Amino acid sequence: MENKSLLVIEGLKKYFPTGRGLFIRAKGYVKAVDGVDIVVNKGETIGLVGESGCGKTTLANCILRLDEPTDGKIILDGHDILAESRNSMKQLRRDIQIIFQDPYSSLNPRKTVSQTIGEAFIIHGLMTRSQRQERIAELMTSVGLLPESVDRYPHEFSGGQRQRICIARALALNPKLVIADEPVSALDVSIQAQILNLLVSLQKKFNLTYIFISHDLSVVRHISDRIAIMYLGRLVEVAPTKEFFNDPCHPYTESLLSAIPVPNPIKRRKRFIIPGDMPSSINPPSGCSFHPRCSFSQQICIQQAPKLEEIETNHFVACHYSKERKVK
Repeated sequence: MENKSLLVIEGLKKYFPTGRGLFIRAKGYVKAVDGVDIVVNKGETIGLVGESGCGKTTLANCILRLDEPTDGKIILDGHDILAESRNSMKQLRRDIQIIFQDPYSSLNPRKTVSQTIGEAFIIHGLMTRSQRQERIAELMTSVGLLPESVDRYPHEFSGGQRQRICIARALALNPKLVIADEPVSALDVSIQAQILNLLVSLQKKFNLTYIFISHDLSVVRHISDRIAIMYLGRLVEVAPTKEFFNDPCHPYTESLLSAIPVPNPIKRRKRFIIPGDMPSSINPPSGCSFHPRCSFSQQICIQQAPKLEEIETNHFVACHYSKERKVK
């Protein structure tokens, strides 16, 4: 039987030391990612959602090994990323690419589109000059841009066009996994829809697997097969998109969904308002990290951190009372 999983993450942690100087030991640690377990299947899109500072981008950086994890395992298509040497990682990085949030700062203003996209082929020693130019033209066409514009510079393009160039660059080496770190948040709403539809069509065409990071649940709903909610460095709920929106099980998830505006002045959505602010990741709460803001919190929540458990098929929740509340 074919293995469907492309990326397996087990117990991933990333702690950043604080208050450390040349002769001073670290006074504490920012627990940006604090024990994440997740499996990403081939050909699917998983949406990663959470408040600013919850650890979404740090998780992506750890997968790319731009940040070295403190602990845990990252297995990409059978290869243990964290056990690979620098030379081996160069080969593996062909299989993982990223689309950054800001299309303005993620492109070198001194390089033409042809130089920007073609750089990956030069670094990895692939193709002749003529083959590179042919491949660049194909990529430009794939993302909806004219191949004749390859000799133009980034400032000659609009924001949406720049993001298309970034997508073309990410697809240059035929990656297996593409991490999209809020790729539409800096764009107008109409352009956002175009980029999202482009990502969907490219996924079908090239059999891509996406990790799509966003704050916007409506955007994630449009593109994702599954949705993972992150809070203070941990995953609190992972579920198929339809079930996630129809039957949320974690109190934090319920609150996020209740904040989505209803496009009907007659209908009213029941609000689940979370009191207070997200605690500091330098000194996170004991037990369940959400318990200081949870209206269902009990003594066990303060003492013991809940595990991410499967309560229904492919629906995982980290809450001591998720099953009891679901029955009610």
